[in-house]
Amino acid sequence: MALTNRRWLLARRPQGELSLDDFAFEERPFEEPELAAGEVIVRTGLFACTPTVRNMLNDAGHSHRGSIPLGNPIQGITGGLILRSRHPRYPEGKRLVAVLGWEDYRVIAPDLSPLPVFLLPDDMTIEEALGVAGLNAQTGYCGMLHVGRPRPGETVVVSAASGSTGSIAAQVARIGGCRVIGIAGGKAKCDWLLNEARLDAAIDYKNEDVANRLAELCPEGIDVFYDNVGGSILQAAMDNIAVHGRVVVCGQLSAYDSGAPAPGPDDMMKVVYSRVRIEGFVIGDFDAATTRRAQADLLRWHREGALAHRLDIRHGFEALAASYLDLFRGGNEGTLVVRTADID
Repeated sequence: MALTNRRWLLARRPQGELSLDDFAFEERPFEEPELAAGEVIVRTGLFACTPTVRNMLNDAGHSHRGSIPLGNPIQGITGGLILRSRHPRYPEGKRLVAVLGWEDYRVIAPDLSPLPVFLLPDDMTIEEALGVAGLNAQTGYCGMLHVGRPRPGETVVVSAASGSTGSIAAQVARIGGCRVIGIAGGKAKCDWLLNEARLDAAIDYKNEDVANRLAELCPEGIDVFYDNVGGSILQAAMDNIAVHGRVVVCGQLSAYDSGAPAPGPDDMMKVVYSRVRIEGFVIGDFDAATTRRAQADLLRWHREGALAHRLDIRHGFEALAASYLDLFRGGNEGTLVVRTADID
């Protein structure tokens, strides 16, 4: 019997701010094919909404992460259930996390995938796999520890600190004995940073002067700045950077909808005379042993109550595109995922 495969496609290249008109919804029959050796059929069920996808919507000349062809499904981090398998290491009934299309069903060959396909251990929920132990969380952990390399007692500042990646980066630094200041938009998010994430201070960029507040809170300068936003917030941090400070460049949210390249700091001589290290990274820089350690630490800290995490769960495949837009409008509370099927 034919199944129905719902899909969200890229209808057009975004021009400026992302819009629902950039996406197209369709339904088509899905006939289970005869699988070749090494292939599996995946039933998707939980989709992570991550800023990286926005870059992939641009044309090839303006994308640093590959470009999704027009008319093709949007790609993103997805949790799914293996329905059929001709792969000995990916048996039927197991759950996995992979970069897949925004659609109900997909045939993949895990060994040929350009990005790793992860099988979930039986004691990990699909929400944990895309949330507190997911790729965004691993990015926050690895970027802070292995790129920022904070030392106990140092002052660490994180932008977009209430988000999926920033909240983890900030708390990893706090657990490591640092003094941590988070930057977020709005009183509710700042209250969460202070009361739940237990940071030392929070700056509301919507209602406070970020540069002035950083000067007040960091009289000796910022030792590590974990940057998810870029733009004026990056500049404010650079104006207050310490000698031998480190800037971890994880994302540039302020530039994703601008259509222009993300600008750097105004005065590169500040980098010279303050001996500042500015380093970008992606999670693929780290080997499997490092990311497994990240997952184990994050899960343990969360289960022990040392690390707070918020999962903003939306429901319904039809809501996927609209939910994704909330990521760029400040409408999400923590890690934003959309559940479309029960695959646990």
